[in-house]
Amino acid sequence: MSLRITIHSKGAETVRMFDSDSVLIGRLTRADGPGLDLSDDASASRRHALIEVKEGACWLTDLGSSFGTTVNGRDIRGMGPQQVWPEDTVTAGETMLRLALVFEAQPSSAQPGNQPEPDKAAVQITRAIDTTRPHLGATVPPATPAEKRFSLLLELPEKFGTQPREDALLQLIMDRVVAVIPNARRGALLLRDPQHDRLLLKAYVSPDEPAVSETLARRALTEKCGFLWHCTGAPDASRSVRQHHILHGMYAPLEWRGEVLGVICVDSPLATDSFAEQDLEFLLTIGRYAAMALCERRQKNELEQQARLTERLLANFSTQVRTKLVEQARQGKLRPGGAKSEVTILFCDICGFTRQAAQMDPQDIVEMLNHYFGAIVQVILSQDGTIDKFVGDAVLGVFGSPDADAHQHEKALRAAVAIQAAVADISRTRAARGDAACQVSVGLHCGEVFHGFVGAMDRLEFTVIGDAVNRACRYCEACGPGEILVSADLFHLVFKLVKAEKVPIQTKEGELTAYRVKALKTGS
Repeated sequence: MSLRITIHSKGAETVRMFDSDSVLIGRLTRADGPGLDLSDDASASRRHALIEVKEGACWLTDLGSSFGTTVNGRDIRGMGPQQVWPEDTVTAGETMLRLALVFEAQPSSAQPGNQPEPDKAAVQITRAIDTTRPHLGATVPPATPAEKRFSLLLELPEKFGTQPREDALLQLIMDRVVAVIPNARRGALLLRDPQHDRLLLKAYVSPDEPAVSETLARRALTEKCGFLWHCTGAPDASRSVRQHHILHGMYAPLEWRGEVLGVICVDSPLATDSFAEQDLEFLLTIGRYAAMALCERRQKNELEQQARLTERLLANFSTQVRTKLVEQARQGKLRPGGAKSEVTILFCDICGFTRQAAQMDPQDIVEMLNHYFGAIVQVILSQDGTIDKFVGDAVLGVFGSPDADAHQHEKALRAAVAIQAAVADISRTRAARGDAACQVSVGLHCGEVFHGFVGAMDRLEFTVIGDAVNRACRYCEACGPGEILVSADLFHLVFKLVKAEKVPIQTKEGELTAYRVKALKTGS
């Protein structure tokens, strides 16, 4: 087996044969050893690229060249080893190369002796490098265009599942399509942006800039069918057709289940090239493959996004509300929106936290907050409350949202009393083992607010907005350590359940009436 390299440079074509498994390409010196010397090419680097023969296939690696190495117009700098087929066009600097493996016929064992050795040139067979079949050293005939197309159709589904990035997958499709369609010199894949009705270039193969006719691409998009096209020389040809010298082309929509996601196209600037009906049928099939893969990826991404959103939101809600939100997310109905109604706000703050934290290690601060917050959150959720947010060393809980609750006032009061009891138990435990302990203050108020889900779908947040939130904060700020202060509005609704004393408090809004909770009444 030998490596045959056909070199096209400055209008001349030469052929070199190499028996080595690796061939260095560049402007070589004697110290570099044998290789393909491109000293006549000023654009070639000293160590430009490396060709390796592995398991019956050719692999090409750019070695950090200044002007790049391309395969079918695609720059492979920084991409590692790339497999090269005999029909692929390789450029190193300004030199064009074609690589092929050839095998020598072995003399027949039935006629030993002085039989003359056959002419090597007469028995060399170019081997088509087909990645879909293993090669064990046997001589095989070159693959036909139909066989290459069929091999690609078998290969793509596996690539769809193993390529994690959408842009890389689309570029892979474009590279292989241009490689297997005869006379396809350039190609492009465009996706439609439905919001702005734009065609976005996602992948292309071209020796220089992308060659795209948006007029022809939109025709395939609008008509939802593929077509062959050739330039008739009419003066009304679009500017892009003239600019890129598009003489022959094929256009196919990326369509799956009635939805057109974009267009895939190939073309040639050479008058001697042309495309056949079977080429168009193949491009239409590739278009369906690509559209199917894109739809599946997008559906998967949407499901994963909904799962992340649901998981993040669920931690803030009671079991009853959680079940409802899961069902809404499953049906795709969990979207931004809200309502205006009365809710009960619970504000719980750790007393003296800033002063205490200044004397503690960061890790101990986090551990203490998690210890207290875990218990506070559990109490709020157990009374069908919702965690709106954490504000530094404070927790904001809401009762009566997102679903209305006729018992929201009573549940908020019970949660406040249970929070003080739980915090007292934790503080005793922490103090007994020598850890920092603290007390909390709790303020309660009820009133009309806007409450619901706001933000973009990937950043959906539950929130409450209104004066009632600020008023609950004021009652919390007026609390002493271990106290619960209830607004007059809320006390009038729960007075049968609680023992409390009336106290005036000073706030930014002036003096307010509050009720300091002593205990729940027996039997309440």
